[in-house]
Amino acid sequence: MPNARRTHTFTESVIREMTRVANEYGAVNLSQGFPDFPMTASMKEAAVEAIRNDINQYAITWGSRKLREAIAGKYRRRYEMEVDPEREITVACGGTEAMASVFLALFDPGDEVIIFEPFYENYGPDAVLCDARPVFVPLLAPDWRFDPGLLASAITPRTRAIVVNSPHNPTGHVFSRFEMEEIARLAVAHDLVVITDEPYEYIVFEGEHVPIATLPGMAARTVTISSLSKTFTITGWRIGYAIAAAERTSAIRKVHDFLTVGAPAPLMEAAAVGYGYPDAYFEAMAGEYRARREFLAGPLRDAGFRFSTPAGAYYFLADFSDLSSDDDLTFAKWMAREVGVATVPGSSFFHRGSSEGRKYVRFAFCKSDATLERAAERIATLQGRL
Repeated sequence: MPNARRTHTFTESVIREMTRVANEYGAVNLSQGFPDFPMTASMKEAAVEAIRNDINQYAITWGSRKLREAIAGKYRRRYEMEVDPEREITVACGGTEAMASVFLALFDPGDEVIIFEPFYENYGPDAVLCDARPVFVPLLAPDWRFDPGLLASAITPRTRAIVVNSPHNPTGHVFSRFEMEEIARLAVAHDLVVITDEPYEYIVFEGEHVPIATLPGMAARTVTISSLSKTFTITGWRIGYAIAAAERTSAIRKVHDFLTVGAPAPLMEAAAVGYGYPDAYFEAMAGEYRARREFLAGPLRDAGFRFSTPAGAYYFLADFSDLSSDDDLTFAKWMAREVGVATVPGSSFFHRGSSEGRKYVRFAFCKSDATLERAAERIATLQGRL
């Protein structure tokens, strides 16, 4: 009996595959976006304490009250955005599951979902899994902004939603207030939902993070997705959430319930501690990532890579065409094997059949100073190997 047709249209994650390639060749792993330095001690201690206090059984399906209230408090303090923790927040097993739950809850077969390209690799498969149709609108190099005319022309009577990821993975673009206002204008005019993916909201170097839900007319038509993974260096805890109007949240919670039942109970207790940290924690984190960005940018440019300096998140999407005529997968595997630095092939951020990603690789700089120093040393040898 053959597998379902929908599974034929996308592959397993290339990002996670490149971590396996890094392990195979002993390469410095600048591919997968997980930090390799410790999280804060107080959150670790809170997790241990929760387990010792027997918070080890199912929590409320849509998330512990303590964490939902902490999330609502964060939005109130940081963005002056009022969120009802009882009716508008669903805690999920990471932002990835939150996004899948949202797609499955909101879209019917044949609905169209606009996705800016390049894109984080999950969005296309999420659309396919609910039999919706992804429609791709390009972000234009070198500054990775979108053309409002192209966005408007992509909207059809079947369009249901626009997906926005800012700060953006993989380019590091931070959507400006003007860009967000243009998306909001089109969403209101065409009665669309906007789904925002904001795991890097605290990692902004230039510009500002503008939650589109705070713009006029957008609170009821926005689904805000974020996670704690990047903010608190806990990618393995798998805690994310979706915020939406009560009616949409009801549908999202149904899907989430039957996908995973709920996020880990003791880790939700500990995660709530993080949102009680002072502003100084978040400012210091962004500053440390800025320093890592500056450290790696020099060796990459010196080696011949071309890229726009990321304004947020923690990636360089680098054009290697001055270094090699190979396609991105061949070049990335050569880099891991011969140079000892693992990256992500750029085509994994573009739709199947597109040739746009073939000249790019993505470097993650969310690594310790020691890791980045080893990577820089190896990258410095690149010119002699080509």
